[in-house]
Amino acid sequence: MRPQGKPGHTPSQIVPRKVIAGRDPRLKGQGPLRELAEEVPVAMVFNGSSLAVMMATPDDIQDFATGFAFSEGVVQSLDELEDYEQVAHENGIEARFWLPEDRATQLADRRRALAGPIGCGLCGIDSLSQALRKIPALPSNDLTLSANDVNDAARGLRASQPLHDRCRALHAAGFFLPGTGLVLAREDVGRHNALDKLIGAMRRQGMDPATGAIVMTSRISVDLVQKTALTGCPVLISASAPTAHGVRLAEEAGLAVAAFAKGDGFEIYSRPERFA
Repeated sequence: MRPQGKPGHTPSQIVPRKVIAGRDPRLKGQGPLRELAEEVPVAMVFNGSSLAVMMATPDDIQDFATGFAFSEGVVQSLDELEDYEQVAHENGIEARFWLPEDRATQLADRRRALAGPIGCGLCGIDSLSQALRKIPALPSNDLTLSANDVNDAARGLRASQPLHDRCRALHAAGFFLPGTGLVLAREDVGRHNALDKLIGAMRRQGMDPATGAIVMTSRISVDLVQKTALTGCPVLISASAPTAHGVRLAEEAGLAVAAFAKGDGFEIYSRPERFA
């Protein structure tokens, strides 16, 4: 019998905090209230055992856990996520999934703990080969984006960051469809968490990642390239810069990369044929 948790109170995403002191001489020790982004431990639990504990914004947790399950190779289809339960504890949140027996057995064979800070997308990897895991080449299709598409994607993501607008401390990931615009966005204090939330939301809403582009606010590093390619999206756009190895990996996987996209221009780093 599967144990049932007792749901508690889920923490708020934003916490008001008084500024104690600052460089502004007008403060005089009586600073204003600022809204600060919250971060809490989120445990990814499969069949009763924790696979990962990540520091994350306490919002869209089911999307986060679903995206993590796909991007970490725990499951290949939504049908393999049989049940979901979210339990809030005093010191964090558990996202509990139940897997079919065959998937649970495979997971037990490769189980690893991933406790680490939000900036680390490869926590818990215990070998160099795991860190630089090979990803399958993306299937070819006729998706292309115009310069206006890329600029619209960047502007659309910037307009879809309500939590960042309040506290200036969150990353965002969005999904852009040419001819339609930005159709989905998620925010989190962690860049790879934001992407996992987006991937999970896309899976749960039945969106086809091959039909559009993922748009990010953060640098394009190896972990984000891996997650984007593994989810089947052929284009990754970011407001920030790519890393050298991120670009090499993107080239190998057939992933198009556009960086420094802030709504008024961008630079192409791989697969220029994707950009008309």
